[in-house]
Amino acid sequence: VQLRESGGGSVQAGGSLRLSCVASGYTVSDRCMGWLRQSPGQGREGVVLIGHDGSISYTDDVQDRFTIAQDKAKNTLYLLMNSLKPEDTAMYFCAAQPSGSCYGRDIVSFGAVGQGTQVTVSS
Repeated sequence: VQLRESGGGSVQAGGSLRLSCVASGYTVSDRCMGWLRQSPGQGREGVVLIGHDGSISYTDDVQDRFTIAQDKAKNTLYLLMNSLKPEDTAMYFCAAQPSGSCYGRDIVSFGAVGQGTQVTVSS
């Protein structure tokens, strides 16, 4: 099982980025998938989850700004981030839980995590 993220970069506040995560070894739509982020000095936190049934859960601080999506044909997970804020600066990780249903946002809930892609938002 491998997860490979791309699409990070540096943007100004108010800008947008789209992160991509290509999975190999299994089908992303069969698993609970999520995007985690880790700011300097902080632990990894899940900011959005999508279950195998399409149910989606965002944290309050990204609700209405971030959108998670899947392309089943490409076996790819996306995170579209709009209205970016300096506090969104973090390393972003694609991750998968062992089952199709989602159980929690903590890093321990995820069995596979990618290498991450850096997002930097300047004011």
